[in-house]
Amino acid sequence: MNFAKYVQKNNMRELAGGLLLLISFPVFAHHPMGGVTPQTLSEGLLSGLGHPIIGVDHLAFLVVAMLLANALKGAARFMVPLVFIGTTVAGTIVHLGGVTIPMSGALVALTVMLVGMLALTRHYPGALAVSVIFAVSGILHGYAYGESIIGAESTPLLAYLAGFAAIQYALIIAGMFVMEKITRKSEAKGILLARISSVMALITGGVFFTLGIV
Repeated sequence: MNFAKYVQKNNMRELAGGLLLLISFPVFAHHPMGGVTPQTLSEGLLSGLGHPIIGVDHLAFLVVAMLLANALKGAARFMVPLVFIGTTVAGTIVHLGGVTIPMSGALVALTVMLVGMLALTRHYPGALAVSVIFAVSGILHGYAYGESIIGAESTPLLAYLAGFAAIQYALIIAGMFVMEKITRKSEAKGILLARISSVMALITGGVFFTLGIV
């Protein structure tokens, strides 16, 4: 059976249902240290590297943000994602500074749904618009990251910031290269993969948004 035709024929309902089951279990898992504040440089670094991957909503955003960045031209493809990286660091600092963003979890979920919808409809904005989306989203995602590092000393804190900044950028850039390789071999498969990723992001965002408002 041709997988691409099967997915298109069934409107990706099976994949969406599978994702819903998948994220129903680890939605609580956002921190590789099990909720314990990192105490050392290595703990801070590992926590920072793990948080964007273990946090399913953060990972879903990164996957679809990669699609938006990949649609840009020239150096903007590599520079615009740095806006998101920088503002996630800023968002964490904002949280540690005592600023409160109400319903931050629901707002993070909305950013996932927004980029998912843009990618699904293949409505790829220009570099300036994507930068604005990334800046606002970065503050919210970074604010969420800040919850895991409250009370840490400066050394694990800096390692944590460096860890999640590095892994986020690495995932976006690596994802773009993978998409390019797939699309060069088959444009249809590249489009299909983008659609599947977008649907998954929409479902993930929807689940986390519901959890954030109940």
